[in-house]
Amino acid sequence: MLIANHLVRKCRPVQAVICVAVLLSASQAWAAEDLPGDADSIWTVRVENDAISTAKHGSDQNYTAGQQLGWTSGVNAVPGFAADLAQALWGEGTTRVSLEGTQQLFTPVNKTLRTPDPTDRPYAGYLALTASLLHDTASTRDALSLSLGVIGPLAQGAEAQNGVHGLIRDAKAMGWAHQLPNEAAVEVLDQRTWRLPIGEVIGIEADILPAVALGVGTVRDYAQVASVVRIGRGLDRDFGASRIRPGISGGDAFQDSDEVAVYGFAGLGGQAVARDAFLDGDLFTRSAHVRRNVWVGEMEAGLAMIWRGVKFSYVQTWQTAEFRHQSPSLFSFGSLAMSVRF
Repeated sequence: MLIANHLVRKCRPVQAVICVAVLLSASQAWAAEDLPGDADSIWTVRVENDAISTAKHGSDQNYTAGQQLGWTSGVNAVPGFAADLAQALWGEGTTRVSLEGTQQLFTPVNKTLRTPDPTDRPYAGYLALTASLLHDTASTRDALSLSLGVIGPLAQGAEAQNGVHGLIRDAKAMGWAHQLPNEAAVEVLDQRTWRLPIGEVIGIEADILPAVALGVGTVRDYAQVASVVRIGRGLDRDFGASRIRPGISGGDAFQDSDEVAVYGFAGLGGQAVARDAFLDGDLFTRSAHVRRNVWVGEMEAGLAMIWRGVKFSYVQTWQTAEFRHQSPSLFSFGSLAMSVRF
């Protein structure tokens, strides 16, 4: 299991094309009222790993690990140009900005081969810094993000995996010399999540969180629809548990209270993928690649708790095959995160 090695215009037409008649044809009108003010910043540490798996011997393959350190500003504690942009794109509401440093590692199943199997996923490391503009109303959350980074040896994937494996005396991956070459990584993401109450019985609440997203750039070009159902208490405190994208993610911002908010959740999502650099290989030079699947499905389930300025979440994700001949065809990985306000 990996330990972090590096901590490093709302687009209305596009979103309309994706979501019209898909999830919200009969939903409530989007509320424009402000959420409660909150000046605290939020720091988040997140680890994703296929060692946290429901499959036996499921470690160190495909998307094998992700590490992320994130900072989210207080409500409306943003530069003037960011506030003006959010107002122009989404109208009334509360605004935050965030920064995230992310490292992700991808490996084939058989890591004992010095020359990897050409039909299996290539070795790849990814390191990026992501800046996001976040906007909330009482029933919606929008996120517009720009990621800048690198794919290849500069991402330090080999050092992260084999360095940790050496420390814990686990077998090292032998094929990192054949990883994808260095390439600039640029990604723009636009996402909207709705929070739609279902009802409440004896103090237990339920809601549904439909979401749509579009990502374009040199990393992944994809469109996504997803929906998460939650049951618990204090559901108005956030927009669901978050993950390293791509995937179903509610973001790290949450409202504080002395009362405990706790919920369980389950969700389904689907992606249409036009390009994935970790499967299609380098844009400008010949490199390892496999035949990518256009349609990828996801299912997730987990738990989250918020209390006295701290949020913990656990998410287990099951994902259908991303490329031809992938093994296993249903891939599983877990995500653990802690967010703290101060």
